[in-house]
Amino acid sequence: MKREEGVMIKNRKVRSDKKRDVKPTISVELKNCIYRLSYITDTPVKDVTEIICSKGLQSRKVIEHLSHYFRREYQFMSTIYLGDLGRESLQRKYQSGKNERITTRFEQTTYEEIKSLSDALDVTPSKATALLLDASVRNTNLLNAFVKTYLHETIDKNRMKELKQVLHYVNKNNPYNEDISWFTLLSMIYEEVKDGTVNVKEAINNWVDKFK
Repeated sequence: MKREEGVMIKNRKVRSDKKRDVKPTISVELKNCIYRLSYITDTPVKDVTEIICSKGLQSRKVIEHLSHYFRREYQFMSTIYLGDLGRESLQRKYQSGKNERITTRFEQTTYEEIKSLSDALDVTPSKATALLLDASVRNTNLLNAFVKTYLHETIDKNRMKELKQVLHYVNKNNPYNEDISWFTLLSMIYEEVKDGTVNVKEAINNWVDKFK
């Protein structure tokens, strides 16, 4: 407590679990991708963005990609990436086309990691979040892990087993070189439910039944 002009004023405590709001500016395409992920996984947009960024901070592939733009030193686990002040700052660089803001919030520990990344990139925390989000979404393994975790939490073990068999069958008989990912699979199912007639869980069940 502190005294001001004879009045005792109680100091306001800052909650240790309080989250920090961040509003990165991203391309409309990336924003649409985040909103689609939000819809098909029934997860709030803020949470989707937070989860993907958190996973990106732990991904060596994502950090390796961003390291090409480091202007200052950055440590990832036991690896230290050297920065180069001769590199141009990405602060004023935006993707071509239309860009819009998106809102998310991070726990204090995650925000500190974002801050360290922003220092290495020599940009603001919101810009670092935009760059991290873009790099993370482009990481197929990371996106697959996010979607697969959602599926495990949404449908029962038997349905998940059937869905894996369907995915294996589709990939085995796929005439194209690239395998169908979990994200692509869920996006295909999403196309069947975007009219709002059934929920995603019911759509997954209906979709799997087609292959029985």
